[in-house]
Amino acid sequence: MSSTELPSVPPTSVLPKATAVRVAEGERLRSVRLPGVTLAIRSRPPAREGLEPALYVHGLGGSSQNWSALMALLDGVVASEAVDLPGFGDSPPPDDGNYSITAHARAVIRYLDSTGRGPVHLFGNSLGGAVSTRVAAVRPDLVRTLTLISPALPELRVQRTALPTGLVGLPGVAALFSRFTREWTTEQRVRGVTALCYGDPGRVSPEAFQHAVEELERRMRLPYFWDALTRSTRGLLSAYTLGGQHGLWRQAERVLAPTLLVYGGRDQLVGFRMAARAARTFRDCRLVTLPDAGHVAMMEYPETVATAVRELIAETAPATETAGG
Repeated sequence: MSSTELPSVPPTSVLPKATAVRVAEGERLRSVRLPGVTLAIRSRPPAREGLEPALYVHGLGGSSQNWSALMALLDGVVASEAVDLPGFGDSPPPDDGNYSITAHARAVIRYLDSTGRGPVHLFGNSLGGAVSTRVAAVRPDLVRTLTLISPALPELRVQRTALPTGLVGLPGVAALFSRFTREWTTEQRVRGVTALCYGDPGRVSPEAFQHAVEELERRMRLPYFWDALTRSTRGLLSAYTLGGQHGLWRQAERVLAPTLLVYGGRDQLVGFRMAARAARTFRDCRLVTLPDAGHVAMMEYPETVATAVRELIAETAPATETAGG
């Protein structure tokens, strides 16, 4: 493994302006080369020594920046790192072009194995929730606790609002959509994504909206933007068809780590009704439902999610650690 610090510029506000690499105040961004992949890792310097490590995995079309607000709120609780999955954020595409759930999970496992940071408090949102579920199932030694926010686990009756996202994975659809929307401004695209992912788009500040516009403009200039999105969508849909021990719900049953499930009542991508099934499936779980939240509760209600995470970690701390605290 090789690690290279990525260049950064001092932020002039809470949200940094458009740069080649975006680093919010208090964060670091470095590039880690592993067999078959290069991963960008966003981190916050630990508030003190001895904190247990945490790793955050974003959703489809997202990046490690999706976790910045939650990471800041968990300073002093965990030593936070967030990964850009291959082809997203500041991570280049995987060498073999494989964007399956298994490949994404393999990248996360390779990173944890190479650094020796495990077991970690593992977080996943949407696609990242599916990836994290697989990691926790196949490598329980790497996961101390598991927090899943609107995890993209298979649904028999998919919401109509989620269908357009799934269609992106079909051959030719992404190219057709790209041509159909070529006249759209970046602002229009961001408004559409915000309306889809937030329970209340009004919670997005003007500064955060502008930052999202600048980030999307940067991402869409990358030659592999649509390919990474399309193939990852296809990889997620393929995972939904797997049965037996490789099925995501079967793997959820195998997760041993204490699990926190967070579902939003206004989620247009993952059905709120799936919360009950998930709570029955994961062995040792706690369920938090946020009636007004959408698909990205860690961005929309970071304080509420942070409180639930603190409680999870406190409840599941080893007896000796609790006694010592």
